[in-house]
Amino acid sequence: MRKLLPMLSLVILFTFAGGFYSGVVYKETESVQSSSEFGHHFKRSPQLNLSAKEIPEIVPDSPKVLMGYVQDYQMPGKTDYSQLSHVLFSFAHPTESGGILLSGDHAWDNLRQTVKLAHEQNAEVLLAVGGWFHMNGGKSYPYFRKAISNETSRTKLVNELVKLVKQEDLDGVDIDFEHPRSQEDAQFLASFIKELKAKLEMMEKELSTAVYSKVDSVTGQENKSVIFLPSMFEAVDYVNIMAYDGQWDGGYDAANLSPYPFTENIVQYWSQLFELHGIPKDKLVLGVPFYAQPDDPSKPVLPYSAIVKKGNENALKDSVAVNGVNYYYNGRDTIRKKTDLALANDYGGMMIWEAGHDAQGENSLTRIIRDVLKQEEDKEGDLFWEKN
Repeated sequence: MRKLLPMLSLVILFTFAGGFYSGVVYKETESVQSSSEFGHHFKRSPQLNLSAKEIPEIVPDSPKVLMGYVQDYQMPGKTDYSQLSHVLFSFAHPTESGGILLSGDHAWDNLRQTVKLAHEQNAEVLLAVGGWFHMNGGKSYPYFRKAISNETSRTKLVNELVKLVKQEDLDGVDIDFEHPRSQEDAQFLASFIKELKAKLEMMEKELSTAVYSKVDSVTGQENKSVIFLPSMFEAVDYVNIMAYDGQWDGGYDAANLSPYPFTENIVQYWSQLFELHGIPKDKLVLGVPFYAQPDDPSKPVLPYSAIVKKGNENALKDSVAVNGVNYYYNGRDTIRKKTDLALANDYGGMMIWEAGHDAQGENSLTRIIRDVLKQEEDKEGDLFWEKN
């Protein structure tokens, strides 16, 4: 609360203010609003013609985030949450009627232990909803689409998620609807996001969404089979770009998993899209893979940690042969370059799929990203981790 001025100062102030007001006409401007406690996405008031000199508006930079997805089967104590700003616990599964399921008692236990450990290390925990596969079998898409396609089940799903956020002491929700395939799908998703955001915002909770990269890894052109409405991005705090899984574009080719040129095209696409629609680019979060894709699709995908266990030198590579099979991934240098790329384009931070696949010690990719983000934020004196 502001201190009261002495009576004499007030008299002097009013005297000069009255004289100043008689010569200059002011028009009151709207106050600056923030859409998120942590996002700091400011909306400017309209420009007004004032006869007095305007005071420049100072908009603080958003603190950079490092979001790590963690799957529900991972042992909660395995992840170093101190390296993350956000933990995205994956996945909750929507039912067609708008209910929410987790994959058994172990998932509930791991969620609660994750929240406890993450909060002890000042990391926020968001519940990730959706994903590619559904626990009841098949893809998550038809379940999710059905739930958000009518007002009754959509509102039920929103209320169920809000209830879970309160019940489990969560910091928000991450929506991973893979993927809207029509304008109708995109409208369903945007309506759902808007309704959920309104409820979470009243609780001072966050909302993020994961999105398909929208760029073909082979042609470098926009993939128009997945559709998003720009209005959806205005309603969320963060947009987590899944800048990987390019091996499925065209014929299967593991080398297209997530090479640096592919990521450059993705960053350019999303930067231009947000600039076109006047959406702050600091909502954008660049995703990177912490897994290795085999050139033989019948072979298992390996976590980055398994690749490094085959030899520390593998951490400096982007491909290696394991038991006669070539694997493609992102090594330390590529992860550092991608983080620099995101920062150079004013992105809000980085996202990991998934944190449980990381190596320990000097070969940890999470630590590399964190160090780059910290160097950038130290210039501004503003770290996300220091805000908690």
